[in-house]
Amino acid sequence: MSVKSIMIVGVGGQGTLLTSRLLGNALLAGGYDVKVSEVHGMSQRGGSVVTYVKYGDKVNSPIVVKGEADLILAFEQLEAARWLPYLKKGGKIIVNTQQMDPMPVVTGMTTYPENILDSVKALGADITAVDALSMAVEAGSPKAVNVVLVGVMAKHVDFPVSVWHNAIKETVPEKFLDLNMKAFELGYNS
Repeated sequence: MSVKSIMIVGVGGQGTLLTSRLLGNALLAGGYDVKVSEVHGMSQRGGSVVTYVKYGDKVNSPIVVKGEADLILAFEQLEAARWLPYLKKGGKIIVNTQQMDPMPVVTGMTTYPENILDSVKALGADITAVDALSMAVEAGSPKAVNVVLVGVMAKHVDFPVSVWHNAIKETVPEKFLDLNMKAFELGYNS
């Protein structure tokens, strides 16, 4: 299999790093060579966070360059727009419709851009937008947005659902397992 590239993008505190571990566990269970690289940035202050995940028969580097990502999993609209140049032609973006104000918006220096998803679509991106926050709340916690998005993404990665369930069991602390399984199912069935 040729190498596939996935980018997980969001802001600090959204669970992007747990998502990369969950995805890595699923891909390893699928028999792939997997490389993951986490770039934290100002993650502790709500800044941009990106994780590169590459998988295939043989992966030499985890870094994804512009125009190479097969899939971008965006936890927030502005992050989807920020990382769009990395999506390859024919690639897919899955984006949470949630908006999180970056520091310049919080301080009043600027305003949050309007119609971001329409702008991304206008550029020709294949985009699936979901209200992952509402589904996470329905599952039992707004912190489960990441696993809802994994559920949505799972439809675009050719693995049996059991592989995803096992990866969740391996990655998520047991006390949060039921919540995260429900979040995954809500995303997968959306």
